[in-house]
Amino acid sequence: MEVAEFRRRGKEMVDYMANYLEKIEERPVYPDVEPGYLRALVPAEAPQEPERYEDIMKDVDRVIMPGVTHWQSPYFYAYFPGNTSYPAILGDMLSSAIGCIGFSWIASPALTELESLMLDWLGKMMQLPEFFIAGTTGPGGGVIEQTASEATLVSLLGARDKAIKRAQVDDPHRSAAEILSKLVAYTSEQAHSSVLRAGLVSQVKMKTVPTDNHYAVRGAMLKTMVEEDKAAGLIPFYLCATLGTTPSCAFDYITELGPICEKENMWMHIDAAYAGAAFICPEFRPLLNGVEFAHSIVFNPHKWLLTNFDCSAFWVKDRNDIIGAFKMEPVYLQYENEQSDLVTDYRHWQISMGRRFRALKLWFVFRLYGLKGLQAHIRKQVALAKEFESLVQDDKRFEICGDVVLGLVCFRLKGPNEPTMDLLKRINENKEIHLVPCELSGRFALRFAICARTTESRHIQKAWKHIAQLTSELVLEAID
Repeated sequence: MEVAEFRRRGKEMVDYMANYLEKIEERPVYPDVEPGYLRALVPAEAPQEPERYEDIMKDVDRVIMPGVTHWQSPYFYAYFPGNTSYPAILGDMLSSAIGCIGFSWIASPALTELESLMLDWLGKMMQLPEFFIAGTTGPGGGVIEQTASEATLVSLLGARDKAIKRAQVDDPHRSAAEILSKLVAYTSEQAHSSVLRAGLVSQVKMKTVPTDNHYAVRGAMLKTMVEEDKAAGLIPFYLCATLGTTPSCAFDYITELGPICEKENMWMHIDAAYAGAAFICPEFRPLLNGVEFAHSIVFNPHKWLLTNFDCSAFWVKDRNDIIGAFKMEPVYLQYENEQSDLVTDYRHWQISMGRRFRALKLWFVFRLYGLKGLQAHIRKQVALAKEFESLVQDDKRFEICGDVVLGLVCFRLKGPNEPTMDLLKRINENKEIHLVPCELSGRFALRFAICARTTESRHIQKAWKHIAQLTSELVLEAID
Protein backbone atom coordinates (compact mmCIF):
# COMPACT_ATOMS: atom_id res chain seq x y z
CA MET A 1 0.00 0.00 0.00
CA GLU A 2 1.45 3.33 -1.09
CA VAL A 3 0.63 6.78 0.21
CA ALA A 4 -2.12 7.56 -2.32
CA GLU A 5 -4.04 4.40 -1.47
CA PHE A 6 -3.39 4.95 2.23
CA ARG A 7 -5.03 8.37 2.01
CA ARG A 8 -8.10 6.85 0.34
CA ARG A 9 -8.34 3.79 2.58
CA GLY A 10 -7.71 5.87 5.69
CA LYS A 11 -10.71 8.07 4.92
CA GLU A 12 -12.78 4.96 4.27
CA MET A 13 -11.68 3.49 7.59
CA VAL A 14 -12.66 6.63 9.49
CA ASP A 15 -16.08 6.42 7.84
CA TYR A 16 -16.32 2.74 8.78
CA MET A 17 -15.40 3.48 12.42
CA ALA A 18 -17.79 6.44 12.61
CA ASN A 19 -20.65 4.37 11.20
CA TYR A 20 -19.86 1.54 13.61
CA LEU A 21 -19.95 3.81 16.65
CA GLU A 22 -22.93 5.83 15.45
CA LYS A 23 -25.09 2.72 14.93
CA ILE A 24 -23.60 0.47 17.59
CA GLU A 25 -26.77 0.20 19.66
CA GLU A 26 -28.46 -1.55 16.74
CA ARG A 27 -26.10 -4.52 17.21
CA PRO A 28 -26.60 -7.27 19.79
CA VAL A 29 -24.23 -6.23 22.56
CA TYR A 30 -23.13 -9.81 23.28
CA PRO A 31 -21.86 -12.14 20.51
CA ASP A 32 -23.73 -15.30 19.54
CA VAL A 33 -20.74 -17.55 18.84
CA GLU A 34 -19.18 -20.67 20.32
CA PRO A 35 -15.52 -21.08 21.37
CA GLY A 36 -13.37 -21.74 18.33
CA TYR A 37 -15.83 -20.17 15.87
CA LEU A 38 -13.22 -18.03 14.11
CA ARG A 39 -10.75 -20.78 13.19
CA ALA A 40 -13.32 -22.34 10.85
CA LEU A 41 -13.75 -19.01 9.02
CA VAL A 42 -10.07 -18.16 8.42
CA PRO A 43 -7.43 -20.13 6.46
CA ALA A 44 -4.96 -22.16 8.50
CA GLU A 45 -1.99 -20.36 6.93
CA ALA A 46 -1.14 -16.80 5.91
CA PRO A 47 -1.58 -15.93 2.21
CA GLN A 48 1.41 -16.27 -0.12
CA GLU A 49 0.35 -13.30 -2.26
CA PRO A 50 -1.13 -9.91 -1.32
CA GLU A 51 -4.91 -9.83 -1.02
CA ARG A 52 -7.37 -7.09 -1.93
CA TYR A 53 -8.23 -4.50 0.72
CA GLU A 54 -11.90 -4.85 -0.18
CA ASP A 55 -11.77 -8.56 0.68
CA ILE A 56 -10.20 -7.85 4.04
CA MET A 57 -12.97 -5.39 4.94
CA LYS A 58 -15.61 -7.91 3.86
CA ASP A 59 -14.00 -10.37 6.26
CA VAL A 60 -14.12 -7.79 9.04
CA ASP A 61 -17.91 -7.95 8.77
CA ARG A 62 -18.03 -11.69 8.11
CA VAL A 63 -15.41 -12.93 10.58
CA ILE A 64 -14.66 -10.28 13.20
CA MET A 65 -17.87 -8.40 13.97
CA PRO A 66 -19.95 -11.51 14.78
CA GLY A 67 -17.48 -12.30 17.57
CA VAL A 68 -17.17 -8.80 19.06
CA THR A 69 -18.56 -7.90 22.46
CA HIS A 70 -19.52 -4.28 21.88
CA TRP A 71 -18.01 -2.43 24.85
CA GLN A 72 -19.00 0.95 23.42
CA SER A 73 -22.68 -0.01 23.21
CA PRO A 74 -25.06 1.87 25.53
CA TYR A 75 -26.42 -1.57 26.46
CA PHE A 76 -23.06 -2.77 27.78
CA TYR A 77 -23.21 -2.67 31.60
CA ALA A 78 -20.59 -5.30 32.45
CA TYR A 79 -17.27 -4.97 34.31
CA PHE A 80 -16.35 -1.27 34.36
CA PRO A 81 -16.26 1.29 31.52
CA GLY A 82 -13.77 0.91 28.69
CA ASN A 83 -14.50 4.35 27.32
CA THR A 84 -13.26 5.70 24.05
CA SER A 85 -13.99 8.99 22.31
CA TYR A 86 -13.36 10.56 18.94
CA PRO A 87 -10.54 12.81 20.23
CA ALA A 88 -8.80 9.81 21.81
CA ILE A 89 -9.10 7.76 18.63
CA LEU A 90 -7.57 10.60 16.61
CA GLY A 91 -4.70 10.91 19.07
CA ASP A 92 -4.07 7.17 18.87
CA MET A 93 -4.12 7.29 15.09
CA LEU A 94 -1.39 9.93 15.14
CA SER A 95 0.60 7.90 17.67
CA SER A 96 0.45 4.89 15.35
CA ALA A 97 1.66 6.99 12.42
CA ILE A 98 4.57 8.52 14.35
CA GLY A 99 5.49 5.02 15.53
CA CYS A 100 8.21 5.92 18.02
CA ILE A 101 9.25 3.67 20.91
CA GLY A 102 9.91 5.94 23.87
CA PHE A 103 12.05 3.88 26.22
CA SER A 104 14.34 6.85 26.91
CA TRP A 105 14.20 10.61 26.53
CA ILE A 106 16.53 10.58 23.52
CA ALA A 107 14.45 7.89 21.79
CA SER A 108 11.72 10.52 21.44
CA PRO A 109 11.94 13.66 23.56
CA ALA A 110 8.39 14.78 22.72
CA LEU A 111 6.94 11.44 23.89
CA THR A 112 8.67 11.62 27.26
CA GLU A 113 8.09 15.29 27.94
CA LEU A 114 4.43 15.34 26.87
CA GLU A 115 3.76 12.28 29.05
CA SER A 116 5.30 13.94 32.09
CA LEU A 117 3.31 17.10 31.44
CA MET A 118 -0.01 15.28 30.85
CA LEU A 119 0.39 13.42 34.14
CA ASP A 120 0.99 16.78 35.81
CA TRP A 121 -2.16 18.18 34.19
CA LEU A 122 -4.16 15.18 35.34
CA GLY A 123 -2.67 15.21 38.83
CA LYS A 124 -3.63 18.86 39.21
CA MET A 125 -7.18 18.10 38.01
CA MET A 126 -7.39 15.58 40.87
CA GLN A 127 -5.72 17.97 43.34
CA LEU A 128 -3.01 15.43 44.11
CA PRO A 129 -0.38 16.48 46.66
CA GLU A 130 2.41 18.53 45.12
CA PHE A 131 4.97 15.78 45.71
CA PHE A 132 3.30 13.70 42.96
CA ILE A 133 3.74 16.48 40.38
CA ALA A 134 6.91 16.30 38.26
CA GLY A 135 6.98 20.02 37.51
CA THR A 136 7.95 20.86 41.10
CA THR A 137 11.15 20.68 43.10
CA GLY A 138 10.35 17.22 44.55
CA PRO A 139 11.44 13.79 43.25
CA GLY A 140 7.95 12.55 42.43
CA GLY A 141 6.10 12.34 39.13
CA GLY A 142 3.75 10.39 36.91
CA VAL A 143 4.00 7.81 34.16
CA ILE A 144 1.53 6.08 31.84
CA GLU A 145 1.57 2.33 32.38
CA GLN A 146 -0.33 -0.20 30.28
CA THR A 147 -2.72 -1.20 33.07
CA ALA A 148 -3.36 -0.70 36.78
CA SER A 149 -2.25 -4.31 37.22
CA GLU A 150 1.21 -3.39 35.96
CA ALA A 151 1.33 -0.24 38.08
CA THR A 152 0.46 -2.18 41.23
CA LEU A 153 3.18 -4.73 40.48
CA VAL A 154 5.71 -1.94 39.88
CA SER A 155 4.76 -0.29 43.18
CA LEU A 156 5.06 -3.59 45.05
CA LEU A 157 8.46 -4.37 43.53
CA GLY A 158 9.66 -0.86 44.35
CA ALA A 159 8.43 -1.18 47.92
CA ARG A 160 10.01 -4.63 48.23
CA ASP A 161 13.38 -3.35 47.04
CA LYS A 162 13.20 -0.40 49.44
CA ALA A 163 12.25 -2.63 52.40
CA ILE A 164 15.08 -5.09 51.73
CA LYS A 165 17.68 -2.30 51.48
CA ARG A 166 16.36 -0.70 54.67
CA ALA A 167 16.61 -4.01 56.57
CA GLN A 168 20.16 -4.53 55.32
CA VAL A 169 21.16 -1.11 56.60
CA ASP A 170 20.00 -2.23 60.05
CA ASP A 171 21.74 -5.61 59.68
CA PRO A 172 24.26 -5.82 56.80
CA HIS A 173 24.73 -9.55 57.33
CA ARG A 174 21.12 -10.44 56.45
CA SER A 175 20.67 -11.74 52.93
CA ALA A 176 18.00 -10.41 50.60
CA ALA A 177 16.44 -13.88 50.45
CA GLU A 178 16.11 -14.06 54.23
CA ILE A 179 14.53 -10.62 54.42
CA LEU A 180 12.17 -11.43 51.55
CA SER A 181 10.91 -14.47 53.43
CA LYS A 182 9.86 -12.18 56.28
CA LEU A 183 8.15 -9.43 54.26
CA VAL A 184 4.36 -9.23 54.40
CA ALA A 185 1.99 -7.06 52.38
CA TYR A 186 -1.71 -6.34 52.84
CA THR A 187 -4.74 -5.63 50.74
CA SER A 188 -8.52 -5.77 51.05
CA GLU A 189 -10.43 -9.02 50.73
CA GLN A 190 -12.39 -7.06 48.10
CA ALA A 191 -9.26 -6.02 46.16
CA HIS A 192 -8.87 -6.81 42.48
CA SER A 193 -7.29 -10.16 41.68
CA SER A 194 -4.35 -8.35 40.08
CA VAL A 195 -3.15 -7.29 43.54
CA LEU A 196 -2.94 -10.90 44.68
CA ARG A 197 -1.25 -11.78 41.40
CA ALA A 198 1.33 -9.06 42.06
CA GLY A 199 2.09 -10.83 45.34
CA LEU A 200 2.61 -14.11 43.49
CA VAL A 201 4.91 -12.54 40.90
CA SER A 202 6.97 -10.70 43.50
CA GLN A 203 7.12 -13.75 45.83
CA VAL A 204 5.77 -11.69 48.70
CA LYS A 205 3.26 -12.86 51.32
CA MET A 206 0.04 -10.98 50.54
CA LYS A 207 -2.57 -11.05 53.29
CA THR A 208 -6.18 -9.98 52.76
CA VAL A 209 -7.75 -7.69 55.34
CA PRO A 210 -11.41 -8.29 56.28
CA THR A 211 -13.80 -5.46 55.46
CA ASP A 212 -16.67 -3.78 57.31
CA ASN A 213 -20.38 -3.86 56.42
CA HIS A 214 -19.71 -1.44 53.57
CA TYR A 215 -16.96 -3.69 52.14
CA ALA A 216 -14.23 -1.22 53.11
CA VAL A 217 -11.00 -1.77 55.06
CA ARG A 218 -10.82 0.13 58.35
CA GLY A 219 -7.72 1.13 60.27
CA ALA A 220 -8.42 -0.97 63.37
CA MET A 221 -8.35 -4.27 61.50
CA LEU A 222 -5.13 -3.43 59.64
CA LYS A 223 -3.49 -2.30 62.88
CA THR A 224 -4.36 -5.60 64.56
CA MET A 225 -2.95 -7.66 61.70
CA VAL A 226 0.25 -5.60 61.53
CA GLU A 227 0.86 -5.95 65.25
CA GLU A 228 0.26 -9.72 65.14
CA ASP A 229 2.64 -10.13 62.21
CA LYS A 230 5.36 -8.05 63.84
CA ALA A 231 5.05 -10.17 66.98
CA ALA A 232 5.51 -13.26 64.79
CA GLY A 233 8.79 -11.88 63.41
CA LEU A 234 7.44 -10.69 60.06
CA ILE A 235 8.16 -7.32 58.43
CA PRO A 236 5.01 -5.42 57.31
CA PHE A 237 6.07 -3.20 54.41
CA TYR A 238 3.21 -2.57 51.95
CA LEU A 239 -0.51 -1.89 51.76
CA CYS A 240 -2.59 -1.70 48.59
CA ALA A 241 -5.70 0.29 49.50
CA THR A 242 -8.59 0.35 47.05
CA LEU A 243 -10.77 3.33 46.21
CA GLY A 244 -13.66 1.89 44.19
CA THR A 245 -13.45 -1.89 44.54
CA THR A 246 -14.37 -4.05 41.56
CA PRO A 247 -17.23 -5.98 43.21
CA SER A 248 -19.14 -3.00 44.65
CA CYS A 249 -17.13 0.24 44.26
CA ALA A 250 -16.35 0.42 47.97
CA PHE A 251 -13.77 2.84 49.38
CA ASP A 252 -11.14 1.84 51.92
CA TYR A 253 -10.65 4.39 54.71
CA ILE A 254 -7.27 5.74 53.71
CA THR A 255 -7.52 8.54 56.29
CA GLU A 256 -7.30 5.74 58.89
CA LEU A 257 -4.92 3.47 56.97
CA GLY A 258 -2.42 6.15 55.98
CA PRO A 259 -1.25 7.09 59.49
CA ILE A 260 -0.75 3.41 60.33
CA CYS A 261 1.42 2.95 57.23
CA GLU A 262 3.38 6.08 58.07
CA LYS A 263 3.99 4.93 61.66
CA GLU A 264 5.05 1.43 60.57
CA ASN A 265 7.20 2.67 57.67
CA MET A 266 4.94 0.87 55.17
CA TRP A 267 4.43 1.85 51.54
CA MET A 268 0.76 2.73 50.88
CA HIS A 269 -0.30 2.26 47.27
CA ILE A 270 -3.77 3.37 46.18
CA ASP A 271 -5.62 1.45 43.47
CA ALA A 272 -8.32 3.79 42.14
CA ALA A 273 -8.45 2.18 38.70
CA TYR A 274 -12.12 3.01 38.08
CA ALA A 275 -13.06 5.64 40.64
CA GLY A 276 -10.02 7.85 40.12
CA ALA A 277 -11.62 9.65 37.19
CA ALA A 278 -14.37 10.97 39.48
CA PHE A 279 -11.82 12.81 41.64
CA ILE A 280 -11.62 15.55 39.01
CA CYS A 281 -15.07 16.63 40.26
CA PRO A 282 -14.91 18.68 43.49
CA GLU A 283 -17.92 16.89 44.98
CA PHE A 284 -16.15 13.52 44.69
CA ARG A 285 -12.65 14.69 45.64
CA PRO A 286 -13.25 14.03 49.39
CA LEU A 287 -13.20 10.31 48.54
CA LEU A 288 -9.46 10.81 47.95
CA ASN A 289 -8.77 12.45 51.32
CA GLY A 290 -5.80 10.69 52.88
CA VAL A 291 -3.86 10.52 49.63
CA GLU A 292 -1.20 12.65 51.32
CA PHE A 293 -0.06 9.45 53.10
CA ALA A 294 0.36 7.51 49.84
CA HIS A 295 3.66 6.56 48.22
CA SER A 296 1.92 5.81 44.91
CA ILE A 297 -1.49 5.92 43.26
CA VAL A 298 -2.94 4.58 40.01
CA PHE A 299 -6.12 5.09 38.05
CA ASN A 300 -7.14 4.28 34.49
CA PRO A 301 -8.19 7.09 32.14
CA HIS A 302 -8.97 4.22 29.77
CA LYS A 303 -11.85 3.26 32.03
CA TRP A 304 -13.90 6.39 32.64
CA LEU A 305 -12.07 9.38 31.23
CA LEU A 306 -12.91 9.01 27.55
CA THR A 307 -9.45 7.72 26.61
CA ASN A 308 -9.23 4.40 24.83
CA PHE A 309 -7.14 1.51 26.13
CA ASP A 310 -4.32 1.40 27.08
CA CYS A 311 -3.69 4.35 29.38
CA SER A 312 -3.10 3.83 33.10
CA ALA A 313 -1.96 6.90 35.07
CA PHE A 314 0.51 6.08 37.85
CA TRP A 315 2.17 8.54 40.23
CA VAL A 316 4.98 7.96 42.73
CA LYS A 317 6.06 10.15 45.62
CA ASP A 318 9.73 9.47 44.96
CA ARG A 319 10.79 8.22 41.54
CA ASN A 320 14.06 6.95 42.98
CA ASP A 321 12.19 4.19 44.82
CA ILE A 322 11.01 2.82 41.46
CA ILE A 323 14.16 3.52 39.46
CA GLY A 324 16.26 1.84 42.14
CA ALA A 325 14.35 -1.40 41.63
CA PHE A 326 14.40 -1.44 37.82
CA LYS A 327 17.37 0.50 36.48
CA MET A 328 19.58 -1.21 33.89
CA GLU A 329 22.11 0.76 31.84
CA PRO A 330 23.57 -1.17 28.90
CA VAL A 331 25.95 0.83 26.72
CA TYR A 332 23.58 0.90 23.77
CA LEU A 333 20.98 2.83 25.83
CA GLN A 334 23.34 5.46 27.23
CA TYR A 335 23.41 8.99 25.81
CA GLU A 336 24.89 12.41 26.53
CA ASN A 337 22.09 14.11 28.49
CA GLU A 338 20.79 11.21 30.54
CA GLN A 339 22.18 12.51 33.85
CA SER A 340 20.39 15.84 33.50
CA ASP A 341 17.76 16.68 36.11
CA LEU A 342 15.44 17.58 33.24
CA VAL A 343 15.58 14.09 31.74
CA THR A 344 13.24 11.20 32.53
CA ASP A 345 13.84 7.71 31.15
CA TYR A 346 10.53 5.93 31.57
CA ARG A 347 11.97 2.48 30.88
CA HIS A 348 13.09 2.55 34.52
CA TRP A 349 9.49 3.06 35.68
CA GLN A 350 7.93 -0.10 34.21
CA ILE A 351 8.35 -3.82 33.59
CA SER A 352 8.80 -3.68 29.82
CA MET A 353 11.26 -1.42 28.06
CA GLY A 354 9.33 -0.30 24.98
CA ARG A 355 6.43 2.11 25.23
CA ARG A 356 3.93 3.82 22.91
CA PHE A 357 3.18 7.54 22.54
CA ARG A 358 0.09 7.24 24.78
CA ALA A 359 0.22 10.83 26.01
CA LEU A 360 -0.98 12.08 22.62
CA LYS A 361 -4.51 10.75 23.16
CA LEU A 362 -4.64 12.33 26.62
CA TRP A 363 -3.50 15.63 25.13
CA PHE A 364 -6.27 15.47 22.52
CA VAL A 365 -8.92 14.51 25.10
CA PHE A 366 -7.94 17.18 27.62
CA ARG A 367 -7.86 19.93 25.02
CA LEU A 368 -11.00 18.98 23.05
CA TYR A 369 -13.17 18.29 26.13
CA GLY A 370 -11.61 20.59 28.71
CA LEU A 371 -11.93 19.91 32.41
CA LYS A 372 -15.56 21.04 32.41
CA GLY A 373 -16.47 18.63 29.63
CA LEU A 374 -14.84 15.71 31.44
CA GLN A 375 -16.58 16.64 34.69
CA ALA A 376 -19.92 16.77 32.86
CA HIS A 377 -19.34 13.26 31.53
CA ILE A 378 -18.66 11.87 35.02
CA ARG A 379 -21.64 13.64 36.58
CA LYS A 380 -24.00 12.48 33.86
CA GLN A 381 -23.02 8.85 34.32
CA VAL A 382 -23.33 9.04 38.11
CA ALA A 383 -26.83 10.47 37.64
CA LEU A 384 -27.73 7.58 35.33
CA ALA A 385 -26.59 5.10 38.00
CA LYS A 386 -28.79 6.88 40.54
CA GLU A 387 -31.69 6.66 38.10
CA PHE A 388 -31.20 2.91 37.78
CA GLU A 389 -30.90 2.57 41.57
CA SER A 390 -34.32 4.24 41.95
CA LEU A 391 -35.87 1.83 39.46
CA VAL A 392 -34.53 -1.14 41.42
CA GLN A 393 -35.70 0.28 44.73
CA ASP A 394 -39.23 0.74 43.37
CA ASP A 395 -39.50 -2.98 42.57
CA LYS A 396 -40.05 -4.88 45.82
CA ARG A 397 -38.70 -8.10 44.31
CA PHE A 398 -35.17 -6.65 44.34
CA GLU A 399 -32.68 -5.30 46.86
CA ILE A 400 -29.63 -3.05 46.51
CA CYS A 401 -26.32 -4.51 47.70
CA GLY A 402 -23.71 -1.98 48.74
CA ASP A 403 -23.67 1.80 48.54
CA VAL A 404 -24.21 3.47 45.17
CA VAL A 405 -21.53 6.14 45.18
CA LEU A 406 -20.52 6.52 41.52
CA GLY A 407 -21.58 4.71 38.36
CA LEU A 408 -22.09 1.15 39.67
CA VAL A 409 -25.28 -0.41 41.09
CA CYS A 410 -25.18 -3.90 42.65
CA PHE A 411 -28.59 -5.53 43.02
CA ARG A 412 -30.24 -8.92 43.35
CA LEU A 413 -33.54 -10.69 43.74
CA LYS A 414 -34.45 -11.07 47.38
CA GLY A 415 -34.02 -14.54 48.84
CA PRO A 416 -31.59 -17.32 47.89
CA ASN A 417 -28.93 -16.95 45.21
CA GLU A 418 -30.36 -19.30 42.60
CA PRO A 419 -33.08 -16.99 41.18
CA THR A 420 -30.53 -14.19 40.65
CA MET A 421 -28.15 -16.64 38.99
CA ASP A 422 -30.98 -17.79 36.69
CA LEU A 423 -31.85 -14.18 35.90
CA LEU A 424 -28.27 -13.37 34.88
CA LYS A 425 -28.17 -16.41 32.62
CA ARG A 426 -31.35 -15.30 30.86
CA ILE A 427 -30.13 -11.73 30.52
CA ASN A 428 -26.90 -12.71 28.80
CA GLU A 429 -28.50 -15.42 26.67
CA ASN A 430 -31.00 -12.85 25.41
CA LYS A 431 -28.11 -10.53 24.41
CA GLU A 432 -30.06 -7.26 24.60
CA ILE A 433 -27.89 -6.09 27.49
CA HIS A 434 -24.73 -7.46 29.08
CA LEU A 435 -24.10 -7.81 32.83
CA VAL A 436 -21.61 -9.68 35.03
CA PRO A 437 -22.04 -10.76 38.66
CA CYS A 438 -20.26 -10.31 41.96
CA GLU A 439 -20.49 -11.89 45.38
CA LEU A 440 -21.02 -9.75 48.47
CA SER A 441 -21.26 -11.34 51.91
CA GLY A 442 -22.09 -14.66 50.30
CA ARG A 443 -24.88 -13.12 48.23
CA PHE A 444 -24.82 -13.49 44.45
CA ALA A 445 -25.54 -10.08 42.94
CA LEU A 446 -25.67 -8.42 39.53
CA ARG A 447 -23.42 -5.47 38.69
CA PHE A 448 -24.96 -2.72 36.56
CA ALA A 449 -22.15 -0.34 35.54
CA ILE A 450 -22.79 2.72 33.40
CA CYS A 451 -20.12 2.21 30.76
CA ALA A 452 -20.60 3.67 27.29
CA ARG A 453 -20.05 7.34 26.55
CA THR A 454 -23.36 7.42 24.65
CA THR A 455 -25.57 5.94 27.39
CA GLU A 456 -28.71 7.99 27.97
CA SER A 457 -31.75 7.75 30.23
CA ARG A 458 -33.73 5.95 27.52
CA HIS A 459 -31.17 3.15 27.51
CA ILE A 460 -31.39 2.80 31.29
CA GLN A 461 -35.17 2.68 31.15
CA LYS A 462 -35.14 0.09 28.37
CA ALA A 463 -32.59 -2.04 30.20
CA TRP A 464 -34.64 -2.01 33.39
CA LYS A 465 -37.85 -2.85 31.50
CA HIS A 466 -36.03 -5.81 29.97
CA ILE A 467 -34.73 -7.00 33.37
CA ALA A 468 -38.16 -6.64 34.96
CA GLN A 469 -39.80 -8.59 32.11
CA LEU A 470 -37.32 -11.45 32.35
CA THR A 471 -37.85 -11.48 36.12
CA SER A 472 -41.62 -11.78 35.68
CA GLU A 473 -41.13 -14.70 33.29
CA LEU A 474 -38.81 -16.34 35.80
CA VAL A 475 -41.34 -15.93 38.62
CA LEU A 476 -44.18 -17.31 36.49
CA GLU A 477 -42.14 -20.39 35.58
CA ALA A 478 -41.30 -20.96 39.23
CA ILE A 479 -45.03 -20.90 40.08
CA ASP A 480 -45.84 -23.38 37.32
